[in-house]
Amino acid sequence: MNSPLRSQPRPAYLSGTWLDASELRLAVDDYAVAMGVSVAERLRTFNGEVFRASDHLERLHRSLDIVGWDAARLVAQVSNVIDEYAVRIGPLRDEGDDWSIAVFISPGQSAAAVEPTVCVYGFPLPFAGWADQFEHGVPLAISTVRQTPTSCWPAELKCRSRMHYYLADRDATSRFPGARPVLLDQEGYVTESSTANLVLYEEDRGLVTPRLSDVLPGVSQLNLFELAESLGVARCEEHVAPERLANADEVFLTSTSVCMLPVASVDGRPIGSGTPGPQYARFLRAWSEQVGVDIAAQAQRFANR
Repeated sequence: MNSPLRSQPRPAYLSGTWLDASELRLAVDDYAVAMGVSVAERLRTFNGEVFRASDHLERLHRSLDIVGWDAARLVAQVSNVIDEYAVRIGPLRDEGDDWSIAVFISPGQSAAAVEPTVCVYGFPLPFAGWADQFEHGVPLAISTVRQTPTSCWPAELKCRSRMHYYLADRDATSRFPGARPVLLDQEGYVTESSTANLVLYEEDRGLVTPRLSDVLPGVSQLNLFELAESLGVARCEEHVAPERLANADEVFLTSTSVCMLPVASVDGRPIGSGTPGPQYARFLRAWSEQVGVDIAAQAQRFANR
């Protein structure tokens, strides 16, 4: 399958220049290439409108502060580019379809970030990767690869130094084909999956998450929390032992592109009946109403584009 960046023209922005995504190039000595050093964000649209852009930009600002780059200037630049990007993709967006928008910033060719690289690109959401999972759920596997400890970098830093995610994905799928990994911290508690937050639902507790100070602050997870409050569902954060996942009434993954997906099993053991539960259906329905898009139906409609 061709990359979504190459299948047809896509706008992109690279350090002050608008071009087609197929023309994006980075110098081999850019720190993003040479050392895997970059700060990142991923956004999506609903009905062509960027969803919760201010929350993504706030998280980007925190990440840039952590690495010591000029956060205020760079976030202002990215904010303007995202606004323009949404305008530029308008004529390219099929009716009812939506796009993923990716942002990354590196220090450029100098560790001091004198001339940082700023890149924004996007493509229609690749729904084929998860459309069926709204109905059937996602299998998880407890990975032998641990989460990067906060002594290396803070959990709230969203960056593309993701070798541990790559290895965790390989580990999970080698034991349970199609499974997403659950990464544990150095003490053996649940943190997150690769590129997704984990949320449990327990009838007597409501939503339960790992301590928010121990995981990347997910924008989609935040949206779920707000929906829970509006629906009168309690939530708490605490250490979560891995065996607690399989005993939960329901488990969800939240991330920008998919919004939320139900978890079907952990290490081959079904969650509940092994099919999406009533709370998942309730939250997904509320989310769809919030954004004016039937999230699962949209994914099914465009899965075979």
